[in-house]
Amino acid sequence: MSETTLPPCPECHSVYAYELDGFFNCPECGHQWNELSVQTDSLTVYDAYGTLLQEGDSITLIKDLKIKGSSAVAKVGTKIKNIHLVEGDHNIDCKIPGIGAMGLKSEFVKKITD
Repeated sequence: MSETTLPPCPECHSVYAYELDGFFNCPECGHQWNELSVQTDSLTVYDAYGTLLQEGDSITLIKDLKIKGSSAVAKVGTKIKNIHLVEGDHNIDCKIPGIGAMGLKSEFVKKITD
């Protein structure tokens, strides 16, 4: 496979994966996998406007969100890069700049299209 068609790491979503001896390897987290071990049934998550979200997308908040257990607030318009889709009520895992790792509900975000 060429470098541009290698899949990202299924664990940390790093784009620096490389192929060695029939396996894909991630230099950032050390995860090793083959194409068959990656789940093919993808999670379907839509933003507040009905746009399909995918792993690694960039989003923006459409509403101020109070951070539970803190006095901090994630402000409307905050841009978040490289999201991770998960099962459950808070179906987006991400890192919000200035706040840290968070779980978000997709109903409070909008996909950023480049």
